[in-house]
Amino acid sequence: MSEIGIRQLRQSLAAAVRRAKTGERVVITIDGEAVAQIGPIESLTHGITLTELIARGLVIAPRRRIEHIARDPVALYAGVRIDRALQEIRQ
Repeated sequence: MSEIGIRQLRQSLAAAVRRAKTGERVVITIDGEAVAQIGPIESLTHGITLTELIARGLVIAPRRRIEHIARDPVALYAGVRIDRALQEIRQ
């Protein structure tokens, strides 16, 4: 990510937009204070991986490094206490 002053942006807007097109984020400053940014358009949900979310600081990395193994669903019937069903599953 690079910074560019508002005066310099006025002079080289096309170059800043081309840099954004290549994937670079350009931060616009006024009197040294960041006020806006130009960047690539990207989908907020499409194609984001867990690794990217961790890198952005949006989620915390899992402590365990093993893959989750999905178990078969358990049928619970009316009148069955959940704590007893869980106790049977855990045995």
